[in-house]
Amino acid sequence: MSESTKKFSGATLYKTPFSRAYWAQAASEFKDLKMLLFAALMIALRVALKPVGIPIAADLRINAGFFVNAFGAAAFGPVVAIPAAAISDLLGCILFPQGVYYPPFMLTEIAGSVIFALFFYRAEITPLRVILARFCVNFFVNILLQTPLMRGYYAFIGSSALYPLFDTVRIAKNIVLFPVEAVLLMLFLRAVVPPVQKLGYIHSGVGGLSLTKSHIILLAVLFLFSVGATTAYAIYDYNHKSFSASYTAQERLTRNTEMNAWVASQTDIYSEEELVTIIESARSKVGAKEMTYELAIYRVKLDMIEEKAEAGAGDQLTVLRGYSKSKAAKDTLLERVGTAVAVTDKKTGEHISLDIRWEENTNHE
Repeated sequence: MSESTKKFSGATLYKTPFSRAYWAQAASEFKDLKMLLFAALMIALRVALKPVGIPIAADLRINAGFFVNAFGAAAFGPVVAIPAAAISDLLGCILFPQGVYYPPFMLTEIAGSVIFALFFYRAEITPLRVILARFCVNFFVNILLQTPLMRGYYAFIGSSALYPLFDTVRIAKNIVLFPVEAVLLMLFLRAVVPPVQKLGYIHSGVGGLSLTKSHIILLAVLFLFSVGATTAYAIYDYNHKSFSASYTAQERLTRNTEMNAWVASQTDIYSEEELVTIIESARSKVGAKEMTYELAIYRVKLDMIEEKAEAGAGDQLTVLRGYSKSKAAKDTLLERVGTAVAVTDKKTGEHISLDIRWEENTNHE
C-alpha cells in the first residue's frame, strides 16, 4: 500500500489530495446515486441555514451554514463540492435575497467548499486539519478572494462610497471569529461524523479531535498572522488608493468646483467660467496631515455650450464640473489645457499649495 494512503473501515484514506487516485475517487462520487442524494440533502440544509446564525457578541454571529458545508464536503469530496456550492449559492440568493445578485460571489462559495473537501474528504480529520481548513477559508477565501469581489460588487451597484466601511467590518469579523469557528467546527465534526460513518456516507476518521496546548498556540499564531497581514494590507491600500474613486456624484461636483475656483484664482490666463477642473486622483498616507490631488484642467468650448443651452440641454457647465476623469477626457466640449497638483489639509480642507503646469501646445493668448 502506498505511504500516502491507508485503510479506515474498509475505505481508502489519503494523507494528501495530491495523487491521481484521490481525484479519481472524488470524481467517482458522481456515479454513486446514494452520495448524490446525500449531496442534495446537504444543499437543502445549507440553503435553509443561510439566514441562521449563532450570536457571539454585538454585531458578531457565526453563520450556521458553514458547518453543513464542511460536513458535506468531507462526505462527497472536492469534485461534487463544486456544483453543490454553485447550486446552494444560487438557491440561497433566490430564497433569501440580500441586495443585488452578483454572480462572482459564487466563487467564494465554491472555493470554501473545495478547501473543506481537500482537508476532510477521505482523510483522518485531526485538530490540525480543522484549524488549517478554517484558517484557509477565513483568510484566503473570505478576506483575500472576497475583497476584490466586494469592491466589484459595490462598483456594480453604484455604491462605491459604502465599500470601505463594510469591507473593514467584514475583514475584522473573519479575523475575530476564526479561532471560535475552528473550535466549534472541531466539536461539530467530532459529534456528527461517527454516526454518519455507520450509514456509509462518509469515509473519514475523527480520532483524537481534541485540542492540545500546541493547537491553541497554532490558533494564536494564525490569529496574529491574520491581524498583521490585514493591517499591513490596509496601510498599503490606504497609501496607494485614490479617494476620489469613492466620491458620490454630489461630492465630485462640489470638490471639482472648489478646485476649479482655486485654479482660476491663481492664473490670469482664463476666467473661472472658462475652466473645468477635474480631480483625477486624491491620495494621502497613513498619519499624514495632507491630501494630494492630481488635477486635469480643461478649457470649456463656450460657443458649443451656448448652442446646447439654446437647444434646451440645461446647465451644461454644472454637468461638466461633475465629471469623473474618464468622462471629462471623452467630452468634446472640453479641451485639456493643463494639469495641477494641489495639496490641502486633510482635516480642515485648508489650501496649502498649488502647482499648475499648462500644456505646451495650448494657445494661452
